[in-house]
Amino acid sequence: MRTTLSIDDDIAMLLEQEVRRSGKPFKVVVNRLLSLGLAHARQPKTVRAFKVRPRAMGLAAGQSYDNVSALLEQLEGPDHK
Repeated sequence: MRTTLSIDDDIAMLLEQEVRRSGKPFKVVVNRLLSLGLAHARQPKTVRAFKVRPRAMGLAAGQSYDNVSALLEQLEGPDHK
């Protein structure tokens, strides 16, 4: 298939470098690199599971999570609502 393609200058420079390095024709280099890029794009992305890492909150002496309203009043004052 023949087609006209506009290639950015920086990509064209890299293609020319690969042509000189490999000694292969421009068409062969472009087709090989496009094939590699498309194969890479088709691979499923690995997504890491989000992990929660709990940390001790370290409440001061005399404070407890048992009564959240009382705790808020101790920390933020009586107008916390």
